[in-house]
Amino acid sequence: MQHQYIVRETGEIVSEHLFADRFIDLLYNRVREQAPSLFRALTSERMSSVLGYLQFDCTLPVDSRRGPALLQRMGVDWRECVAPAASFTTPRQVFERQIRYWQCRPMDEANETIVAPADAKVLIGSLEETPELFIKEKFFSAPELLGEDLPWPPFFVGGDFAIFRLTPDKYHYNHVPVSGEVIDFYQIDGQYHSCNPRAQIALASLHAKNRRVVTIIDTDVQGGTQVGLVAMIEVVALMIGDIVQCYSTHAYDAPQPIAKGMRLEKGCPKSLYRPGSSTDILLFQREVVTFSDDLVCNRRRADVLSRFSLGLGRPVVETDVRVRSTIAGKRRL
Repeated sequence: MQHQYIVRETGEIVSEHLFADRFIDLLYNRVREQAPSLFRALTSERMSSVLGYLQFDCTLPVDSRRGPALLQRMGVDWRECVAPAASFTTPRQVFERQIRYWQCRPMDEANETIVAPADAKVLIGSLEETPELFIKEKFFSAPELLGEDLPWPPFFVGGDFAIFRLTPDKYHYNHVPVSGEVIDFYQIDGQYHSCNPRAQIALASLHAKNRRVVTIIDTDVQGGTQVGLVAMIEVVALMIGDIVQCYSTHAYDAPQPIAKGMRLEKGCPKSLYRPGSSTDILLFQREVVTFSDDLVCNRRRADVLSRFSLGLGRPVVETDVRVRSTIAGKRRL
C-alpha cells in the first residue's frame, strides 16, 4: 500500500519511499509468523547492533559516496550542518549530524507554545476520542507505553497525543518540546522493532514492545509552559542501539544526562538517537492543549493515502514538521 504525507510548509502531498520496505515486510509477516524464534533473534539488541554497523558504519570506498555527494544522496542540506560537508564519510556520521538549529529551525518563544521535538512526520489525536490508536490492530495505549505498574498512566487518561516518526534521512537529535522540571525519568526494556508503518501494521502494540525512555515533565512551575504534566517517550527501533541523553542549554555545548529535578528549557537539544528510524511520543493531560489548526485539518484529509488509521478504518494523515516548530498551545477556556 502506498503511503503519503503532507509537507507543512508547502501543503504538498508526498509519496514516501519507505526505508527497507521489502525487508520489513518479510521480517514482520513471513518470518514473524513462520519462524518466531528467528524473529526474536533478528529484533534483539545484539542483532540490532550488527545491522546498524553494516548499514551505517561501513566505510564507503568511492569518493562519490563521501562528503557533499553522500549528503546529497541522503537528502541532507549540507548548509545546515555544523561540521563541514567534506567531513562526512559514513551514513552514521550523517545521521548523527549536528545542525545550526538556532539559525535554521526558528522557534516561537511565547511561553505557552509547545514545539515539535524532532524533524519528523507527526500524527496527532485524543485518547478521549479513542483510548487506543489503531493501525488495523492495536498501536499503543498510554499505560503500556508509560509502564502499567507505575503511577503516571492515570494522569493521562483521556488526554491528547502526538506521535513523531523519524525516518533515516532526518536530523536525529531530539529537542525539548516544553519548559519545565523533570519529575521522573526511566527506561523500559523491550525489543528493537522497526518503526516502518508496515511493521507497525503487522505487529500489535508495537511501541509497547520496543525499548523506550520516558521523561515526565511538570510544566506548571515558574517559567514553565503551564500545560500540566507532559510525558515524552523516546522509542528505539530496528538498527538503533541506544538513545544518548545529552541536554545542552547552548548549541551542543556541555551536554549532560537527564535526571530527576533537572530544569529543561523548550527547544534545547535533549537526546540523540543512534541511526535508523525511530519515534517520539508526547502525551498531554486531558483538555489542557489545543493542536495547531493546520495539523488538525491535515489529519482528516481524505485525498491522502495513508497506512495509518483509527478504528473502523478511518484514515489519519501525517504532517511533516520541523523541530522547534509550534505544534500546540495551552487551551483557552
